[in-house]
Amino acid sequence: MATASLNLAIAAISIALLTPALATKQPGKGASQPAEESRAARKPQVPQPDTVVDIVYLGKQYEEPIPLSLMEPVLTDKGIQGARLGILDNNATARFLGVETVLTEHIVPEDGDVAAEAKRLLADGPRLIVADLEPADLLAVADLPEAQESLILNMRSADDRLRQVNCRANIVHIVPNWAMRADALAQYLVWKKWPRWMIVKGTTPQDDDYAEAVKRAAKRFGGKVVDERTYEFEAGSRRVESGHQQIQSQIPMVTQNAPAHDVVFVIDTAEAFGLYFMYRTADPDPVVGTHGLTASIWHRAFEQWGGMSLQSAFQEQAGRSMTEPDYAGWLAVRTLGEAAARSKRRDVESLRDYIFSDKFRVAGFKGQKMTVRPWDHQLRQPILIMGPQALVSLSPQEGFLHQHFPTDTLGFDEPETDCRFPENAAPETTVQR
Repeated sequence: MATASLNLAIAAISIALLTPALATKQPGKGASQPAEESRAARKPQVPQPDTVVDIVYLGKQYEEPIPLSLMEPVLTDKGIQGARLGILDNNATARFLGVETVLTEHIVPEDGDVAAEAKRLLADGPRLIVADLEPADLLAVADLPEAQESLILNMRSADDRLRQVNCRANIVHIVPNWAMRADALAQYLVWKKWPRWMIVKGTTPQDDDYAEAVKRAAKRFGGKVVDERTYEFEAGSRRVESGHQQIQSQIPMVTQNAPAHDVVFVIDTAEAFGLYFMYRTADPDPVVGTHGLTASIWHRAFEQWGGMSLQSAFQEQAGRSMTEPDYAGWLAVRTLGEAAARSKRRDVESLRDYIFSDKFRVAGFKGQKMTVRPWDHQLRQPILIMGPQALVSLSPQEGFLHQHFPTDTLGFDEPETDCRFPENAAPETTVQR
């Protein structure tokens, strides 16, 4: 009897000792509230923003080429996903400085009027616009009287004319143009002592533009275009049993009997045939250009300079890898966010002035800060030289010198520019067809 009473007493003491510990682990119980309040008190308090920066994402539902490989999914949200991540990254740090950026998305149907939509958006005054637009639509928006005091960030078009005779004072070019991509590859090929190039290009105007940029790059850096051929791919059913045989016979015919060359420079901006050239040329040639070894603003395999953190953040948000348009959208939004955080201003005029000033810098996970060229408003940046699944190099290459910025060896340097600011009164209107 005494033993039973002793056991009951020990059990009661044990329960009494355990009760506070158990209580702190049970959400919703009264005893847990002090612990929760203590944790809440330790969290950093984010101040209410005193500066809110409104950014407009203006795009259009263009017809996009279907990937040649089944490994590449058909994506309908390229670009906008990057812009959304840019907003999150902006606010992760800038909110502690009292600055918040917000994004509104406006995607016009394929047959819609982008200029009319922009005019409606600009009715209340100048705006900050991230433009996911082709050249004709981009210029239509930029030339609106209501848009002259706005700031438009081109995240889509590589058209060289937008940086030359068709430049506009209210546009900043986030994406590299064809000249920058061609120069980046040319520097690497010359560094490798592969100076002889045979061009095989498609039939689109963009293919012609890239080919012209390649020929310009050859003259700049000591390369030589030994042959240029146009290939009009006749799309059959590549998924039937004989599809690979047709391609296997066509590609050698396109590349045979060529002058001595080191690489085949394939230019297929429409994604119609470029993937088929690797391992199928008449001679055992490396393939470079839009396929094979490419000049890229971003790549899903890039991981240096902290790039893996950006890849992981995007994968978590979008459930897929980051594409070039996604990176461009992210970088455009980050450009505006960085300017707002550093200047602590929200009005368009102040942000324009800051971005065009010597003070502006934006980081893009490429090993150096990026700035804007004052003569054509192109964002200076390194270009990735990528194989299909890994980084090969980064341009500008060592040995290609510049008196100010090595990245100004890519694209149009100041002495080469045909852009004239701010005279937009009677602009030329030669746009990409």
